[in-house]
Amino acid sequence: MDDEILEQIEEIVGYKFSDRDLLLKAFVHSSIVSDRLLSNERMEFLGDAVLGLVTCQVLFERFPEYLEGDLTKIKSMLVSRKTCSVVAGKLKLEEFLKVGKGMSNSRALTGSLAAGLLEAIIAAIYIDGGLTAACDFILRTFAPFIENADAQKANGNFKSLLQQHAQEQFSATPIYVLLDEKGPDHNRCFEAEAVIASRHFPSAWGMNKKEAEQKAAQKALIELKVLKKKATKK
Repeated sequence: MDDEILEQIEEIVGYKFSDRDLLLKAFVHSSIVSDRLLSNERMEFLGDAVLGLVTCQVLFERFPEYLEGDLTKIKSMLVSRKTCSVVAGKLKLEEFLKVGKGMSNSRALTGSLAAGLLEAIIAAIYIDGGLTAACDFILRTFAPFIENADAQKANGNFKSLLQQHAQEQFSATPIYVLLDEKGPDHNRCFEAEAVIASRHFPSAWGMNKKEAEQKAAQKALIELKVLKKKATKK
């Protein structure tokens, strides 16, 4: 791989390497070397970890209302081999991957091999430029997927969506007030309401406090016309 091609790759990934040997190794698949230690497999391992760390931090900051389970689900989608292969494909990085005979036309080239290549590139950037450089690359290339995950999850997490809307429109954070609870200990239900800057919204009942707050947030979003009220059959 000559300097002209390396410069082309640097332009694609948006990062200029101090040590181009790292970039070269990222594009060496195990099928073309006699010793797998000479391939990009170890870099895949490191890149996967860096991608996971950056993704976790982004989700932790973006979704302050989400519990561990919700965050884990989104993270799993973002760091999956499928997502990584799509990102690599958009950048057309697999065109530069060095593979053994018979591999150049393999479907894996645009699947698992492309995903591994992207992880190796993330590792190369991390080793060469540190976490900030790797983070910049990840945020830039994964942005559409992060935004899409945001929209998908916000549609089901009404508290998160209400918080975002309230902060943008009213410079306030919603609070939830428990109004009532009924039933025996093993089968209680709860009533809660959302309050934004002293404005009280319609209350809602749920089988637990979390569900009641989610439903209350949904009602507030409907009243604020952020969400449309679903038509009910008579």
